[in-house]
Amino acid sequence: MGLRAVVFDYGMVLSGPPDPTAKAHLARITGLAPDFLEPLYWADRHAYDRGDLTGIQFWQKLAEDARLSLSPDQLDELNLWDARMWTTENPATLAWHQTLRDRGFETGILSNMGDNVLAHMQANLPWLADFDVRIWSYQHNMAKPEPEIYQLLLDQLGTAPEETLFLDDKIENIEAARHFGIRALQFSTIDQLRQDLITTRLDQWLPLP
Repeated sequence: MGLRAVVFDYGMVLSGPPDPTAKAHLARITGLAPDFLEPLYWADRHAYDRGDLTGIQFWQKLAEDARLSLSPDQLDELNLWDARMWTTENPATLAWHQTLRDRGFETGILSNMGDNVLAHMQANLPWLADFDVRIWSYQHNMAKPEPEIYQLLLDQLGTAPEETLFLDDKIENIEAARHFGIRALQFSTIDQLRQDLITTRLDQWLPLP
């Protein structure tokens, strides 16, 4: 059975690396060394992505865990710079996405994403609307690698698992998709993607990037 749809993760696949200027502002506002801030940042990120926390609640929790006393204005500023940090683009994958659309493939985004980051993305990245299906985790109170979010993806696409290719930078999300029967490749660079498509013989259906 051939491929009908290609689905992209957002962070580090459709987006570029986190913006270093924004990252520096997070360290400046909290006063925390990057090596100390990094694990705190990721500790409750899954809860934020699932919608268990809002953006402000996420930063309130981080401040509490770090024993910081931050003003409401500082929390708002952290929330803003956090969103800006992820509003970057990967031109190579965006170009390939356009090629896929031109060839008649359905395309989608399946991304773990919190409320404030998504709002900033939607205000600044008009190309998000070019994807047929867009699943943002917090809107459904579930997140990768939970199996329910992959079923939601297939339901919205209207494709069978074997007709669907999923790209994500995190191996745990790739393994979960494969367990569901979805074809999946771990993304690192566009050159590696090209090689993986050839190695897995998916290039018999898909144009190479």
